Amino acid sequence: MNRLFSSAPAFSLLFAGLLLAGCATPTPLDLSSVAATPAAFKEQASSVAAATPASGNAVEQGAWWGVFADPVLNQLVEQASRSNNSVQVAAGRLLQARAIARQTDASRAPQVGLGAGATRQTNASTGNVPATLVSAGASLSYEVDLFGKLAGASNAASLDAASREALLRSTRLLVQADVAQTYLSLRALDAERALVNSTLQAYRNTLRLTEVRFREGDVAELDVARVRSEVASTESDALALDRRRAELEHAVAVLVGEVASTFQIAPVEWATALPVIPAGVPSSVLVRRPDIAAAQTTLQAAQARVGVARAAWFPSIALTATGGYAAPEVGDLFKLSMRSWGIGALLSLPIFDGGRREAGVQGANAELDIALANYREQILVAFRDVEDQLSALRLLAEQSEAQSRSVASSSRATLLSDARYRNGFVSQLELLDAQRSELRNRRQALQVKAAQYLSTVGLIRALGGGWA
Repeated sequence: MNRLFSSAPAFSLLFAGLLLAGCATPTPLDLSSVAATPAAFKEQASSVAAATPASGNAVEQGAWWGVFADPVLNQLVEQASRSNNSVQVAAGRLLQARAIARQTDASRAPQVGLGAGATRQTNASTGNVPATLVSAGASLSYEVDLFGKLAGASNAASLDAASREALLRSTRLLVQADVAQTYLSLRALDAERALVNSTLQAYRNTLRLTEVRFREGDVAELDVARVRSEVASTESDALALDRRRAELEHAVAVLVGEVASTFQIAPVEWATALPVIPAGVPSSVLVRRPDIAAAQTTLQAAQARVGVARAAWFPSIALTATGGYAAPEVGDLFKLSMRSWGIGALLSLPIFDGGRREAGVQGANAELDIALANYREQILVAFRDVEDQLSALRLLAEQSEAQSRSVASSSRATLLSDARYRNGFVSQLELLDAQRSELRNRRQALQVKAAQYLSTVGLIRALGGGWA
């Protein structure tokens, strides 16, 4: 009876530890309440120009860049998907996470080892005569995961690997979008360079004619100076465009994993198709965007680690077994009389650890709060991205129509000014002003068109690389 009562405090402490660990499994999170999904986008895709049959087709995550019908773009994006350094870094981190997951899961399996040794020692019972002891054997250990601590850690590591896989998809999508936007900016710049160079050639022809007329005394030197100024100014604009094109070409080289010194994109006519992308329903964004998937799995991993931290309050149970041989001579090592074995079980439960386990639980809960906030932020950013691109496309379509009217009016004004100048009704200054205004409006029209392409790529990326 006394022995029973003397062990009561130990049982009480064990019961208290089990009671504290009773909430080791965290309550599942209701992710639907983290960030409410709107019923529809504020900027609906229907507000943009009606889609053509090809551009209105549903596209799953994959080769979305094919809707632009540009072979060079297809080649560049596919090359970047394979060779881009950021993609390779993300792929390496995925392999690391998978290796850690396998390493963590291995702790749930029995651990088997072999060992052999030789010891030279003295023993007081034999008169301190030196003797040699040779041994060989095997050992087995296994931690019984009754309370799910090892399973929780393995689950968390697997979720980390899943998050890294989603981040790899997100990185690949980002790189693909960067390649497409940089390439389309380069093609828009090629069209603008062609326009400026064409205008420059016309100015040079005008300068030659004006210089002839000046030598013949038909015009004043002021007219020659004005045309020369316009030629020099347009030459400066052309050189600035050349410099910008070189920078874009070098940027594409880095994105596709090539050396800028040997990489080149030949100027061609800008014939890339401009598709209209339907945004679909908002809930599809949560399914398609890989960055949201990564944030969600990171949140689940953080929740699993809360369970692992709480499981530290449970006792740990380990089973061990050893077997082998030990003999004073190597020749006698494997005789039956020299064999030995042993089995054991160990239960341990720390009673006082200075608050280490409680601190572990608090730290895991803090990580969970951080992951939850990051997940909520990622959702908000995703919907902002979609709304930004939808509104940009709607306003750019309206701006393009207004700019087209401006180009038509300025072109008409140039024709009229040229006729009036040839008939001597106006000075050359008025003609130059009209030509300058037309060039400016045409360049702005090309820039609006380029912005439409870039926003279309931005919308595709915001939708997760697919749409329905």
